[in-house]
This record gives sequence, C-alpha cells and structure tokens, in this order.
Amino acid sequence: MEKLTLIQNDPWLKPYSDAIEGRYHRTIEKEKTLTCGGKQTLAEFASGYLYFGLHRTEDGWVFREWAPHATAIYLIGTFNGWEKNESYRLKPLDNGNWEIVLPAAALHHEDLYKLLIEWEGGCGERIPAWCRRVVQDEQTKIFSAQVWAPENPYQFEVKTFRPDTSPLLIYECHIGMASEEEKTGTYEEFRTHVLPRIVKDGYNAIQIMAIQEHPYYGSFGYHVSSFFAPSSRFGTPDELKRLIDDAHRMGLTVIMDIVHSHAVKNETEGLGRFDGSYHQYFHTGTRREHQAWDSLCFDYGKDEVLHFLLSNCKYWLEEYHFDGFRFDGVTSMLYYSHGLGEAFCNYADYFNGHQDDNAICYLTLANCLIHEVNSHAITIAEEVSGMPGLAARFKDGGYGFDYRMAMNIPDYWIKTIKELPDEAWKPSSIFWEVKNRRSDERTISYCESHDQALVGDKTIIFRLIDADMYWHFKKGDENDRARRGIALHKMIRLVTAATINGGYLNFMGNEFGHPEWIDFPREGNGWSYKYARRQWNLVDNKELCYHYLGDFDKKMLEVIKSEPNFNDTPLQEVWHNDLDQILAFSRNDLLFVFNFSPSRSFSDYGFLVPNGVYNVVLNTDSWEYGGFGFVDENVKHATLADPLYEKEGKGWLKLYIPARSALVLRKKK
Repeated sequence: MEKLTLIQNDPWLKPYSDAIEGRYHRTIEKEKTLTCGGKQTLAEFASGYLYFGLHRTEDGWVFREWAPHATAIYLIGTFNGWEKNESYRLKPLDNGNWEIVLPAAALHHEDLYKLLIEWEGGCGERIPAWCRRVVQDEQTKIFSAQVWAPENPYQFEVKTFRPDTSPLLIYECHIGMASEEEKTGTYEEFRTHVLPRIVKDGYNAIQIMAIQEHPYYGSFGYHVSSFFAPSSRFGTPDELKRLIDDAHRMGLTVIMDIVHSHAVKNETEGLGRFDGSYHQYFHTGTRREHQAWDSLCFDYGKDEVLHFLLSNCKYWLEEYHFDGFRFDGVTSMLYYSHGLGEAFCNYADYFNGHQDDNAICYLTLANCLIHEVNSHAITIAEEVSGMPGLAARFKDGGYGFDYRMAMNIPDYWIKTIKELPDEAWKPSSIFWEVKNRRSDERTISYCESHDQALVGDKTIIFRLIDADMYWHFKKGDENDRARRGIALHKMIRLVTAATINGGYLNFMGNEFGHPEWIDFPREGNGWSYKYARRQWNLVDNKELCYHYLGDFDKKMLEVIKSEPNFNDTPLQEVWHNDLDQILAFSRNDLLFVFNFSPSRSFSDYGFLVPNGVYNVVLNTDSWEYGGFGFVDENVKHATLADPLYEKEGKGWLKLYIPARSALVLRKKK
C-alpha cells in the first residue's frame, strides 16, 4: 500500500513506518470487530447508555447493568427502605448482563437508589456504573444514585450549532469556583452571571471542567466516579442543559473536559471493585493503579471497556449537546510508564515498544466516533510528550484529534520568568518556542491554564509581582514591580496569542491577573472556600489595575478576530535582534512588534516590510491598558523607499518602540 500521508509529510518518520502503519491497521481491525464487520456503524455500537442504566418505558421501568462477577444483584433505595427485597432482584442475562423490569409505581422522580451486589465471598452497595444522576446527602455525605425523570424535561431550543474555529478562543472554566461568594457556584449562576462576561470579553468557546461526578470536590473533577452523571453539586441535569443551550444561543462553543485516562479508586461511589472483581474495568497486577495519581487505570484492551468509554463520548454529545471534548491525561494513556521518567528526546522514544497500543487504538476510535456523531465536533488532546500524529487525521495515519495542547509554552514562560533576568530574555528563543509545533497538527496555545493557578504553583502575574499585588495594585500607587508585571503580562499573552495555528486558551480570571491561587476546601485550610472562587469585583473596579489587564485581553482578541481566517494567515518573521531584544513578525496585514528590553527604548527602529501606510491598532504601553502612553497612536506610519528592495515592493518602516512594550500595526488597504 501507499505510505500514509503522515509518513510522506515527515521523512524523519519513515524508519518507524511499520509501527505507524501497525497502529493504523490495528484501529481498522478493532473497529471491524466492534461493528460486526461493518454491519453497524461505530456510533450505533457506542449506544450502551440507551440499554444500560435506568430507563422509563411506556408502562414502567427497566434497569440493566453489566457485572459479570456478580452472583446476585438487588435494587435498593428509598422505595423499599434500602432493604434487600426479592421483588427488586435482577435477573441474569447473557454476557454478564443483568436486568429488572418494574411497574410505573415502583419508582418515582428523585427517588434514591443503589445496587446491592453479591459475589463469591462478599457483597457491597454500589452506585450503578451507567447512572445519570448522583447526589450527596448534606448530613451523612453519602452518595446515592437518583431517579431523574421530571414531568417536563428540558427541551433544547438550539438544535444545531457550528463552532467558530477561526480561531478557537477558549475560556477554560470551573462552574463551582466561578462564584464570587465563598461557596460552590451553580450552573444557573454561571449561566446568568459568567456567560455574558465571557462573550463580552471576546471568547467564542468555553471548556468546562469537573462535569463528570467526582466524590472529592478538591480533585478539580479529575477523580471521576460516575462517568455518565453531571456533577449534582452544581445543580440538576436540566440546568446544565439550559446553560449549554444559552451558551449556543450566545455563539459559544461548549467543550467538556472529559476524563478517560483514569478513575477514582473508590469502591462504594466508583467502579473500583464494582462487581467484586478488581479487573472488571481496570488492569490487573501492577498496571491497575496509577501510583502518581492515586487512581485506577482502564484496560483499553477489553471490548466492554471500549463500549463503556465510547458510549460515554456519544452520550455527552447527544444528551447534553456538548460540542466536543478536551481529553485529559492523554500522555498517561499513551505510555506504560504514563510518561513518567521519560525524556522524549527523539522519534525513537515514540516507537520503542513503551507505548500502550490498546490505549492508542481507543483514542483513535474515540475521535472517529465523535466526528461520526457530529462532524463539527472538536477534540483536544492534553499531551506533553509530543507524540507525532496525535492531531493528524486518522486517514492520514494520525490519531484524529483536532488540536493538541501546546504544553511547552506555559513551561517555557515559567522557566523564563523564574530563571532569567529581564535583560536575558531572547526574542529568538521566545519566537521559536511559541511556534514550536508540527506543521500538520493544530495546537491550542496558552500561557497558563488551571494547572498554573493551583496551590503549589503560581500564575504568571504572581510570579511577576508576588505580594505587591496586594499593596500596589491601586491606580496611582503602582511600584516598579507592579508596572513590570503589568507590562510583561500583556506582552506574554500577546506574543502567545498572535502566533497561534489553531486556538488560544485562557483560564477563568487569569486574563485580568486574578491575584490568588486556587485552593479547594480541605482539612488543611479549615474547609474554606476563600480561595475556590473568582473575585470578579476586582476587574469591575476601575480604581484598581486589574481592569487594565482585562481591557487589554478584550482588545487583543478583537484584533486577532479582525484578521479573517487568522489561523491560516502565514506567520512570517520580519526581524529579531537578541541584543536589542526586538522581535517583529507579520500575519497578512498585521505587524506585531515587541521590545522585551527592560530599559532600552528605540526611536526610528527600522523594519523591512511591504510598502504602504501602517496604523497602530494595539499598543501595550497605552494609558488605557496601564502603560505610560509614550507612543502617539494617531500617527500614520508610511514606509520609506529603498532602491535595493524596490522590486520586492518593500520599504523601511521606522518606529518608536518604548522599553518593555509591544505594538500591533495594520497595513492600510
């Protein structure tokens, strides 16, 4: 057969053709197996949620569960006093499946229930694996499944939605901590108070964390117990649907942060020992536990696990109208080592036998399925190793993700701020890093995400200003450290956002330099919500400097969106000089100019650019954004002719560039 496009486009991959083609054909064969040789579609296969779990029928209820190790299963709940009752005993079917059919009067909306599962040598209460609603008792803290069958379920008003991906501008958010009050925020509060802010700020997508139910709030949603249940601590399923519907009405794409890389170890709340066995959903032996995350690892080699996870993908798309997913912990899935202790210095590190081909197959199938269900769906991989082909099309030999996270960029900014004095920042290094990606794969660039905002780490603004955030962030009272932080915060964001080839991401509040880390209620902080919230009043207060950063972020996105199909515009370096700390690059008619020097301003600094007149459209040093206002933004900059470059249609653009500032200019048509 002809070499896959992925290999054709990258000659460095040719020595590994066998491995790449092997993974490609493995996925094709697995899809054939799952779809009975193509007798059904992958989407039809991934419909387990329509069969398993609790369902209303015309004349009653039916409940089904997969528990091959069980010897008996009983439905227990508020409807039978939580007692083992023969009338609520499930019947065994083929292939480890169990079923019970009940009359309409047996269950009611909001009834609580669990499964009592018996196995050889023991028994235990379990929350059904496929249940769609789980609630926690405020007093006892016990989790239970809940019947969710309202008389008038929410009906979506926006039937079809197509994401705006030119570019994708993502606002990463967490429902619970979006409240200004010291409490857990709700879907309704987020819908009414936060969505309008996001739209006003210019973002066109939200990426919502912690949707899948998780017992421990402080896990940030990454220790999932019930994969089909939206977290009830934020509200009801209908309220989540209404939030998504309103977001679509406002033009916002809604991406879900999905966790299929591992599961919580809990047995009573999760899948840890669901039917008495340790390996129903997970690996056996040493591969069962993820030692670094204190969680359990799915066995992607089992067809039943593939059925569960693929059905989960389809469920969130169909039932809640999510527009796609950011897959968490992809690196952990790809490698037997979970990526821990591996350097990934050359291509051989991706094809040396340390990779989990079953996990690779699952991820590829998941992408195929998601795009089959919704051709406009978006998938993003959180992946740090740099696995080639991750965000390349499956038919080309890739894994099918639409984007991969540019995780090198935040690491670079942290390292630069921590280790280098301002005088040592090199524009050549900065420019190389922000565009360090494979040409055939789209990326989501970002300066920082929720990872950098957590206790134990620091946001960019805190690394730059630290405690002076609390004492010198009132307008007129800024000290040198605060001014430096304000200036660099804008420049770091601008150079990162201006060089994207797919999308840009910001975590909730970081756009205006939210001053405090995230620390969820826990024993160590007295179960306080003080640091698990967002203080919107800071950016709303025009007497504080936060609004400078927020206003700049809004204008930055506006400028980027003003250039049609920004993603596809060629990113061309115009000039860099590490001694001067000057960087300039263009994207069509937009010219981006940076002076990273902390002390040297330049007058009449020349750049060779296409002839014409250039107007300033964004200036980080503007008074409006907390700068010194040294640049007259009303001046029209005309290029100066040079006979040497006349045939190229280029001339010299001479600019005044203050220290520690950046300009964006647009060539007049």
